[in-house]
Amino acid sequence: MTMTLTENAALQIQRQLEKRGQGIALRIGVKKVGCTGLAHTFDLIDEVGPGDHSFESHGARIVVDSESLEFLDGSRIDFVTDGLKQSFKFDNPNVENECGCGESFNVKKKAGTATP
Repeated sequence: MTMTLTENAALQIQRQLEKRGQGIALRIGVKKVGCTGLAHTFDLIDEVGPGDHSFESHGARIVVDSESLEFLDGSRIDFVTDGLKQSFKFDNPNVENECGCGESFNVKKKAGTATP
């Protein structure tokens, strides 16, 4: 199981941790929401919990809980600018379809996978 960051995403995480003044990583998860079913969650964290998976790329660290990793495994995360909007962009091989607004997504069904 793996997740990777582009250099832009790593720099953004480092900037956010620096701005906050503390923290060790960006926690990424999924929650049930929206017209398509799932959405990403983001939190700056100070410690890694039991059952968490930690990944490092370009000097930045992300942490994902086991349940969310089932939906995010293999993702490549970038940080992009589109006009005045800046956001993390996921290239997730598990995504089957996305909402038109881009805020929610649905994943391909896997045997034995539970919905968050």
